Amino acid sequence: MRPPRGRGGSGGFRGGRGDGGFRGGRGRGGGGGSGMKSRGGGRGGGRGRGGGGMKGGSKVVVEPHRHAGVFIAKGKEDALVTKNMVPGEAVYNEKRIDVQNPFRSKLAAAILGGVDNIWIKPGAKVLYLGAASGTTVSHVSDVVGPTGVVYAVEFSHRSGRDLVNMAKKRTNVIPIIEDARHPAKYLMLVGMVDVIFSDVAQPDQARILALNASYFLKARGHFVISIKANCIDSTVSAEAVFMSEVKKLQQEQFKPFEQVTLEPFERDHACVVGGYRMPKKQKA
Repeated sequence: MRPPRGRGGSGGFRGGRGDGGFRGGRGRGGGGGSGMKSRGGGRGGGRGRGGGGMKGGSKVVVEPHRHAGVFIAKGKEDALVTKNMVPGEAVYNEKRIDVQNPFRSKLAAAILGGVDNIWIKPGAKVLYLGAASGTTVSHVSDVVGPTGVVYAVEFSHRSGRDLVNMAKKRTNVIPIIEDARHPAKYLMLVGMVDVIFSDVAQPDQARILALNASYFLKARGHFVISIKANCIDSTVSAEAVFMSEVKKLQQEQFKPFEQVTLEPFERDHACVVGGYRMPKKQKA
C-alpha cells in the first residue's frame, strides 16, 4: 500500500482520545444504507506519510484500547499499538510492541476513524485479502495471537516474497500467493473463518469479497472492506461510489453495520464493516 503524498510528521501520529482510544473527526458521511452507521465524509485536512515509530520520551505507558488485542502507548506522542508476537522482530524498528501507522495500515486508519467493532480479536480466524508485504497482516497476527490464524492472500510475487519472509517468524500467519479472484485455487489451504478483511483495491472488489465469503466465511461471520473510490469509478463522487458498493454487498448476503471514512490518512477511502448471512429478525 502506497502512503499518500504530503508532508508528514517524522514520529508517530496524534489523535484526540475518546472511548478509551482515538477518535477521528466525524462529519456527515456518504450513503450508508438503511440501519447502517456512517461517519466522516468530507475530505480530510492534514495528510502525510507519517514516520515509522512514535516519540515515546523517557516513559511510555501502555493501556488497553476498547478493541481487544489493541493498545494505546502514551508517551510524548500517543500511538496505536499491538503486542509484538515475535519480540525482537520489528515492523517499524520497535521491539516489544508493534506501532500501527494509519498512513500505511487501513485497519489502523479505521480504528482512528472511530469504527465501533473490527471483529478481529484474540483467537479469531481471519482471511486477509490483499496482504501486500504483510505490514497490516503482522498487526492482525498480533491481535489474534497464538490461538488465532491469519490466512494472507497476495497476488504480487514481489510483495509476496516479503509476506512469506514475515510469516516465517509468525506461526499464526499462512501466506498464500494467489489471485483473490480465484479462491478455488487455495481451497485446500484455508479453513472456515470468522472474519474477512479485504483491501484489494480492484473495480470488482465487492464481487471478490462475496466470492471468498461463499467459500470460507461462516454464517454470522463478519467482514471489513476498505473501499477505494478511484479504483471503482473516478467519474463520480466518492460518496456515490461508497453507496453503490454498499448496495452490491447487500445483494450478496452481506449486512453492512457501519461505514467510516479513512480520511485524513487515505483520500477517498472508506471502510465498511458488517455481518454475513445474518439471521432475519423475527416479527413480533
